[in-house]
Amino acid sequence: MAAKEKFGITGQIKVLTETAKSAAEAAAGLGIEVGQIASSIIFKLPDSSPLLVITSGRHRVDTQLVASKLGFEKLERVDANYVKENSGFSIGGVAPIGWINNPSITLIDEALNDYEVVWAAAGHPHAVFPTSYSELLSCTEAKSMMVGMVSK
Repeated sequence: MAAKEKFGITGQIKVLTETAKSAAEAAAGLGIEVGQIASSIIFKLPDSSPLLVITSGRHRVDTQLVASKLGFEKLERVDANYVKENSGFSIGGVAPIGWINNPSITLIDEALNDYEVVWAAAGHPHAVFPTSYSELLSCTEAKSMMVGMVSK
């Protein structure tokens, strides 16, 4: 992943034998807490541009909360084609960096700051890389905010 080097991320990509399409699957494959998974979730803004929310695996994105904090009426969910056209990645392997078309807005879940090491998708459903909250914040130029409530 050339973007990893471009942004100075030093963690080595790990290829999992099982898929990492969900935060729970990735956490199980790595033997870590699900909250340490930095999931890249994409929405469409009112102007049709992409919004990237890098969320902790322990959260579901509260779209009303995020829309309200950004001053929008709502966020639109997207399909696999929209994800691929904008990020260059398939759902289940969307990396937070290295996009074809950078997101208009990138948010990062404050909950990821609870962990020294977090893991993000590396562009393939079986590939992940370790990083930190501060490293993700820096290389994505994301705005930090609470994006959801803890999943049960």
